[in-house]
Amino acid sequence: MTLRMNTSIPQKIKSRQHQILEHLLENRNGLSVDELAKALGISRTGVQQHFVVLERDGYIKKSTLNKTAGRPVTIYVITDKGNNIFPKQYAWFSELILSDLQEEIGAERFKAYMQKLGGKLADKLQGKFEGKNLNERVDQLTLIMEDLGFQVKVGMETETERPLIQACNCIYHDLAQKHHEVCDFDLALMSSLLDKEVEQLSCMAKGDCNCSFQIK
Repeated sequence: MTLRMNTSIPQKIKSRQHQILEHLLENRNGLSVDELAKALGISRTGVQQHFVVLERDGYIKKSTLNKTAGRPVTIYVITDKGNNIFPKQYAWFSELILSDLQEEIGAERFKAYMQKLGGKLADKLQGKFEGKNLNERVDQLTLIMEDLGFQVKVGMETETERPLIQACNCIYHDLAQKHHEVCDFDLALMSSLLDKEVEQLSCMAKGDCNCSFQIK
C-alpha cells in the first residue's frame, strides 16, 4: 500500500508568541507595541517581529485607539482565530446532548439521524466538488478533513487498487467510543461528497491504530 501524507498543517506557535496572545486575550480592547514590550520585558523590535508573524497568520489584527490628546495610537487585538488556540471543552456537553438524544429516539433512529446529519453537511459543501473527478474529489475531501482537525493520509490500496483514506487521529475520539454512530456521520459525509460508496475498514474508537476508509 502506497500512501502520501498531506502536509498542510499549521506551524506551532512559539512560546513568546503564545505569551503575546495571552496578554491580548486578557486585554480584549487591545495593546500597543510599547505596552506589550513592557509587559514581556523585551524590545519593541522583538514585539514587532512577532507581530508580523501573528498578523500574517491571522491571529491578531491592527486597530486604532483615539486618545483625547495627541495622535491616535496603533494597537493590536486578538482575532477569533487567535482566541481558538486556547483550550476549549466541548466534549462533555456534546456527550450530554448525544446521550439524551439517543435515549429519546432509540438506537436505530439515532443512527439514521447521524447519517442524515452527515448528508446535510455534505449538501453545504457540494459546491466545492462540482465538476471534479474522483481524484480531485478525494483531494478536496482531505483538505476539508484537515480543516476539521484530522491528520490525513491518502493513497491506493495495493490489492484492490481502490482509493484509501487514513486518519491518524479522531477529532471526536471520546464521543465515538461511547457512540459508534458518530462514524456513520463520517461515512455519510464522505460518500455524499465523493459520490461513491465508502467502507470503513478500521476505527480508532474500536481499538484500531487508525481510521481507514476505502472508496468502492
